[in-house]
Amino acid sequence: MDIILLQDVRRLGKRGEVVKVKSGYARNYLLPQGFALEQTPGNLAYFEQQRKKIDARHQRERAEAAEIAAEIAALRISIAKRVGEKETLYGSVTVAEIAERLERKGITVDKRRIDLGGVPGLKTLGEHTVSIDLHPEVIAELVVSVVPEE
Repeated sequence: MDIILLQDVRRLGKRGEVVKVKSGYARNYLLPQGFALEQTPGNLAYFEQQRKKIDARHQRERAEAAEIAAEIAALRISIAKRVGEKETLYGSVTVAEIAERLERKGITVDKRRIDLGGVPGLKTLGEHTVSIDLHPEVIAELVVSVVPEE
């Protein structure tokens, strides 16, 4: 199925591109989420007509994401965890815990946007840098300190 992307979609394409995707992916995810339109002559004309509005919305969302990224970069989160005798953690620090700590600081972030570098959780003591995808063009870096529980 050929679709017109209404916004940047990671690993798929940029806004305004016409890309070919499997019909289930388009029907079940891209179209309902408002990320794309089915490619028809009418939708192509509609997209060109709406391009200025879409560009303005995109710029506004990017600016908002940049502000949030600046707030996150200034933060430092410390999470206390139980440790064993050899300074090994019982369990790990998950993205849900990081999202909860950010929520306490007044920043709401979807936990699916937090990237721990390909691992399911932080399993060592110390400082870790975590990436947060706020916008396709804005990625915030957060320092998370894992400390022993007292």
